Amino acid sequence: MAVMRSLALLLALLLGGGLAWAGAIETREFDDPVLEQRYHSLTASLRCPLCQNQAIDDSDAPVSADMRERVYGLLMDGRSDIEILGHMTERFGDYVLYNPRLEGRTYLLWGLPGALVVLGGLLVVLVVRARRNASARRLNADERARLDALINRERSE
Repeated sequence: MAVMRSLALLLALLLGGGLAWAGAIETREFDDPVLEQRYHSLTASLRCPLCQNQAIDDSDAPVSADMRERVYGLLMDGRSDIEILGHMTERFGDYVLYNPRLEGRTYLLWGLPGALVVLGGLLVVLVVRARRNASARRLNADERARLDALINRERSE
């Protein structure tokens, strides 16, 4: 009988804990599916300032929950995506954007990968040309005589 009570108590604790956990899940009500899609797109494109590299829609950090609530509120106020992103960058800085804007200070960020590819291609071309020229170089008279002497010595042994 004591075993049955213990099992019933354990089952009640597990179910109660599950319900408490389920209550912590955020739910947002949208009348318009386009608005809901915009919400998910915006929360996926904003980075959590606390987490290293996680979008706010995946993060459990309290600041991400606040940011999701703010995005929801701004969407319900009728703000555009650009206005919402502008508000978030004004408040948290450019770090929250997964795709930073093309500005004077981000030219290096956007241009560096392309420049590295061009530089790598140029380096490959130069190395290939240098090897081709090195292998095609003719022997001078001293080198030719030394090579002939080595070949003759190998044949005579």
